[in-house]
Amino acid sequence: MDALIAQLQRQFRDYTISLYQQGFLDDQFTELKKLQDDGSPDFVAEVLTLFFEDCVKLISNMARALDKTTGAVDFSQVGASVHQLKGSSSSVGAKRVKALCVSFKEYCEAKNYEGCVRCLQQVDIEYKALKTKLQDMFNLEKQIIQAGGIVPQVDIN
Repeated sequence: MDALIAQLQRQFRDYTISLYQQGFLDDQFTELKKLQDDGSPDFVAEVLTLFFEDCVKLISNMARALDKTTGAVDFSQVGASVHQLKGSSSSVGAKRVKALCVSFKEYCEAKNYEGCVRCLQQVDIEYKALKTKLQDMFNLEKQIIQAGGIVPQVDIN
């Protein structure tokens, strides 16, 4: 059993480090994890659930505002949603999503329809990829705990 726990902990460390190295996460995610304690063991998962729910809503809002079939494109509405998504992605450490939002905002300000549509597609792909990666990470955490182990702290620096 100890060998299994050690293997799961090693997997968890390596996987977590890879999320930072691949640019999915930044130091803000590390800060978010520090806020989790025994009194709120699901804090990070709860915050991320809210973030991903927000992503769905904001992406839907942006898609509606970019829909030419309903009339003129509402770049100010798209820009407001992008701004909100940039802030929330920044607060949870979603590095790639945040970076895309910076470009997206520039396309909105330039009223560049094609650029906005491309960014919307990329944001949709990136947030879904991050969600899958984090679900995998949380599953590893659960496996470690179920095996009787302690989830290791991962030093990224």
